[in-house]
Amino acid sequence: MRFIHTSDWHLGQYFYGKNRANEHQQFLNWLIEQVQTLGIDAIIVAGDIFDTSTPPSYARELYFDFIGKIQQMNCQLIILAGNHDSVAMLGESKSLLANLSTRVITHVNVADENSNKTNEQVITLKNSNKEVTAVVCAVPFIRPRDVIASKAGQSAQDKQQTLQSAITKHYSELYKHAEQVALQHKTHENQNIPIIATGHLTALGVSLTDSKSDSVRDIYIGTLEAFSSHAFPPADYIALGHIHRAQKVGGTEHIRYSGSPIPLSFDEAKQQKSVYLVEFENSETPKISTIPIPCFQPLAMIKTSLESLVSKTQALIDSYQEELTSERKIWLDIEVQSSGYLNDLQQRIEELVLEYPVEVLLVRRSKQDRQAMLLSQGEQNKNSLAELSIEDVFNSKLAQVDWQDEDSERKARLGQLFTKIAEQSKEELTKITSVQQVNTNNTDNSPSDEKPNNKRISDESVSDASTNGARASDLNVSIEKNKQ
Repeated sequence: MRFIHTSDWHLGQYFYGKNRANEHQQFLNWLIEQVQTLGIDAIIVAGDIFDTSTPPSYARELYFDFIGKIQQMNCQLIILAGNHDSVAMLGESKSLLANLSTRVITHVNVADENSNKTNEQVITLKNSNKEVTAVVCAVPFIRPRDVIASKAGQSAQDKQQTLQSAITKHYSELYKHAEQVALQHKTHENQNIPIIATGHLTALGVSLTDSKSDSVRDIYIGTLEAFSSHAFPPADYIALGHIHRAQKVGGTEHIRYSGSPIPLSFDEAKQQKSVYLVEFENSETPKISTIPIPCFQPLAMIKTSLESLVSKTQALIDSYQEELTSERKIWLDIEVQSSGYLNDLQQRIEELVLEYPVEVLLVRRSKQDRQAMLLSQGEQNKNSLAELSIEDVFNSKLAQVDWQDEDSERKARLGQLFTKIAEQSKEELTKITSVQQVNTNNTDNSPSDEKPNNKRISDESVSDASTNGARASDLNVSIEKNKQ
């Protein structure tokens, strides 16, 4: 039995105003080719199918079109919801897709003694002869309310231990049920039916080098920052999602993150993206192979001064020469090393690289220069807000407060609250971008007397974003009051 482990597609992502539809379409076409060439029996997608809970219509079309094509190839598909996915949106079509050899698991169900609720999460994989060849404990992103009931008076440590125990118990119960299913489908005494588990979380033992990208949102399952790799059940293979760099967990061979299929931030530009091919043949020990994914859109970061920008750009182009065409340009993130005030920085850089097959998506000062300028005061501080991240502005505000040693916990708590509000604001802005894109497409395709009126939707989205902006303002005020 052969299956492919992949995750973190993030269909519908907008990347500094750029649409990723072409890259995602090429990846899905490539994945279909692997199914045909390698004789794949199943594909497991370990979460984050979409980039937001309200993906644009083209992203949903890619999703359903892929499922239709895979179904024609007699390949089973298991879809797990991630923290970016909407439970309601993925769940609305799960009954229909079940008739197309596709199982969609949106949330966990905790079984009690008189219930078979966990049955939905225990899935059998079959070969072309309709024989059961593997059993999957299909676990999506876990929300605390799905596995525990909150109790008043618990300390943070108690909550963390309770949640860890509840998740461990859920995996254990699923695994026990999977063992029973595997035993029922053994056709002869020497046959071993492997058990596969999934998850969408941060596991202890994961390497964060090159994994802490801008597009990886921190997962805090309640108060639990990371799940111990030792707490997973003794499954034969554990397919994880959430971390965007492919890797093994805690030095084990059978617990792995497949990573994302395309780089989702400039931090991931140098990563070789891949999927895992997992094979079981008369053994409970899988044969695991890495299948590299072609690069569909070159991304690169250049750290340079204005004086050396042209030479470094030329060197970069030379390294990509065979992959570039008149329509396929390198998307650039340029970090400029300059402590001076450059009001026309973006324009000057674009003029310098105008003749090169590159497109500048992001221009910023080096971190050291930004920090140095943030420390300057009054007339010396000539930073424009466009050059600063929201984190830079917030940290600058924190630095202006006279914190005492005993205030460290309060300061850390404010940082956590700000991060949460910032993530909510980014989600709302992404929704606005998606709505505006839909409005533009609908307007372009509609007769002049039949223009769709989506203003109400846009206004609601803007209102939500404004609400989060107000929360950020309130947080700013709370910094001032927090000393009292």
